[in-house]
Amino acid sequence: METPPVSTIGERDTSQPEQQWEKNPRENLDSVTQISQQPPTETLELGVSPDSASQILENIQGTEKLVAEPEGDSHKSHGSTSQMPEALQASDLWYCPDGSFVKKIIIHGHGLDKPKLGSCCRVLALGFPFGSGPPEGWTELTMGVGPWREETWGELIEKCLESMCQGEEAELQLPGHSGPPVRLTLASFTQGRDSWELETSEKEALAKEERARGTELFRAGNPEGAARCYGRALRLLLTLPPPGPPERTVLHANLAACQLLLGQPQLAAQSCDRVLEREPGHLKALYRRGVAQAALGNLEKATADLRKVLAIDPKNRAAQEELGKVVVQGKKQDAGLAQGLRKMFG
Repeated sequence: METPPVSTIGERDTSQPEQQWEKNPRENLDSVTQISQQPPTETLELGVSPDSASQILENIQGTEKLVAEPEGDSHKSHGSTSQMPEALQASDLWYCPDGSFVKKIIIHGHGLDKPKLGSCCRVLALGFPFGSGPPEGWTELTMGVGPWREETWGELIEKCLESMCQGEEAELQLPGHSGPPVRLTLASFTQGRDSWELETSEKEALAKEERARGTELFRAGNPEGAARCYGRALRLLLTLPPPGPPERTVLHANLAACQLLLGQPQLAAQSCDRVLEREPGHLKALYRRGVAQAALGNLEKATADLRKVLAIDPKNRAAQEELGKVVVQGKKQDAGLAQGLRKMFG
């Protein structure tokens, strides 16, 4: 995640402020307006549906089952006795593309290099609101490697570190967080590599590790952590020439199972689509897409997918039960529609 180099806020030149403003009032006004207008960020809230979990996790044992496969000194101001903070420059704010946080640079780092895959980073993190935050004091985190990435705070720190220079200190503004500011300091890091610099065998090996870790987390009841692992594995394999390794099919199918548990049927259906583009008869993908379509209210599509499962495996109990639910749901929809029509024309 690369960002342009940032510059330090300079001291105010008070020699002729009035004259400079009067000479170019329009130009100054435009400058202020440009700095103040920043795009809003959006967040995505994930919810797990406990009622659906038992259905999705049924037949979790075995590879042929339908569902589971699975925060230093602070920067001191100079020369001003005013209690009002200086206005931020546009270069002092960085918006994470996925809207998960906004980074405010407190102390600028030096150089242009940023941590990459394999970089060992010496980090100090303070003020995280989560129940389980980073280790107290200075700690070393390796980019792209280690179980710390599956923690609640892991993905956020990794995204932020990817945008930081050596010696940088920043505050992170988190949506919905009203406590003390979260602060992250990157003291140093070792040289790493971009994903495109990896050999095909290296990418496949890393993806295999991510898949294994994802399946372990899924079976431990952590679909969110599992989804992150499967997503990272897919990002590695997507950089390979088409059609790509068959591992991608399994990863998309596993990701769909996580997305169903996280209350994301639309994303789950899309993940299944990618599987079925390569393997039209993939039972797990057909079943999971059927469940997703039912959750979206697309009963005809759900029925079609579930019947395809039963056509291949007539004794599939999970598909039989889900199809029964879809039929009942359809009858309720029809009854509601009929009642509405009677009220309109009766």
